[in-house]
Amino acid sequence: MTNQPSRVSPWLTDVLFAIGVALAVAIVVAADLAGADRDGIGPYLFALGFGLLILLRRRFPLLVLIATVLGIFVYYALGYPAIGISLPAAAAIYSAAEAAMAREAVAGGVVLVTVAAYFRITEGLSGTYLVSYEFLTNVALIAAAVALGVNVRMRREARAQQERLNALTAAHHARAAERQVQEQRMNLARDLHDIVGHTMSVISVHSNVAAEAIGKDDDAASRAVAQIRSTTSHTMRELRSVVKVLRSPEETLVGIAGIVGLDGIAELAESAREAGINVETDIAVPEGALSGTIEAAAYRLVQESLTNAIRHSGGDRAWVSAAVEGQVLVVKIADNGRAKAPDPAPGRQDDAPVNQDAGAGGPGSGHGIAGMRERVALLGGYLTAAPAENGGFEVKAQLPTRLLL
Repeated sequence: MTNQPSRVSPWLTDVLFAIGVALAVAIVVAADLAGADRDGIGPYLFALGFGLLILLRRRFPLLVLIATVLGIFVYYALGYPAIGISLPAAAAIYSAAEAAMAREAVAGGVVLVTVAAYFRITEGLSGTYLVSYEFLTNVALIAAAVALGVNVRMRREARAQQERLNALTAAHHARAAERQVQEQRMNLARDLHDIVGHTMSVISVHSNVAAEAIGKDDDAASRAVAQIRSTTSHTMRELRSVVKVLRSPEETLVGIAGIVGLDGIAELAESAREAGINVETDIAVPEGALSGTIEAAAYRLVQESLTNAIRHSGGDRAWVSAAVEGQVLVVKIADNGRAKAPDPAPGRQDDAPVNQDAGAGGPGSGHGIAGMRERVALLGGYLTAAPAENGGFEVKAQLPTRLLL
C-alpha cells in the first residue's frame, strides 16, 4: 500500500514564512550602515510587525496587504534606513494573489511603485537610474509575487478538482458494482425459479402417474420413477453450478451457461412428453452462431414456457422452434391449451396473473413471464406472450445472436 505524503501544517508554514520576512527585513536594516537611526530599535519593530502580519494572511489577506502597504509608507515617513518596497510587500502581495485577490494584489503593487517613484524623483534621483534599475527591479519582484500566488492557487484548485473527480469516479464505480451485484442476484433468482419450477412440475406429474400405477401397472410406475430420478439428477447439476457462482466471487453468471444450451431442449421436450405434452421441436440454429449467454437464455425461455404448459395449459401439444434471422435469434413456444385473451384491470401489466389456466407463456406463478421478459430485456431483445389466434398460448422472443459489448 502506497503511503500518502504527509502535509506540512498551514500554521507551521505561516510561522516560518513570518520569521523569514522579519529576518529578511531586519538583515537589510542592519546592513544599512549609513542609516540615520541604525542603532535604534524602531526599524526592527517594523520588521517584526511585517512578519507578524503574515500570520494573518490566510484569514485576512486583503487586510494584511493594506496594512503592509501603509506600514511601508509610515516606515519611510519616519526616516528609517532604506529597505526597498518589494521586500516587505512581496509576502503580502503573494498572499492576496493566492487568496484569489490578484487584482487587489496588482493594485497594491502599483500603488507602492508609483508612490516610491514619485518620492525618488522629488528627491532628485536620476530618471535613467530609476527606470533602468530600481523601477524595473520593483516591478519584476511584485510581478513574480503575483504570478507565484496565482500559480499556487490554481494548482490547489486543480488538486481539489481532481480529488472531487476521484470521489465521483469512486462513487460511480461503487454504484456500478452495486447494480452488477443486483443484476446477478436477479439472474440467479430467475435461474433458480426456472430450474426448480420445471423440476417440480415434472416430478409432480410423474409422482401422480407412479401413485396411480402402483399395483396396477408396475412398468408405468417404474418409468415414472426413472423419469423423476433423471430430472432430479439434471437439476442437481444445475443447482451445483449456481452454488458455485455464489461461493466464488470471481465467477460470473456466464459460467452457468456452460451446462445449458439449445442442445438441452431435446431433453426438455422429452420431459414434457413424459408429463403428457407432445412437444414438436424445430431447432434450425447453426453451430457456433450464438454466444453461450444467448443459448442459455433461449434454453431458459423454453424451459419456463414448457413448465407453464405442463402446469396450466390443460393442452396436450406444444411446438418449439428456434431460428437465426440475420443477427437475430427468434424463439417461439406455443401450445394448444385453454388460454383465452386476458382482460386486465386498469394498470395491470399484460403478464399479470389474470388467467390461471394460461398456456406456454401464460401466467401461472405470477413471475414466469415477468422473469422471461426481464431476462430478454437485459440481453437487448424483447418478448411477447399472448393467446394465439388459433387458440392456445404463444411466447415469442427475439434476441441478438451475440452480446454487444
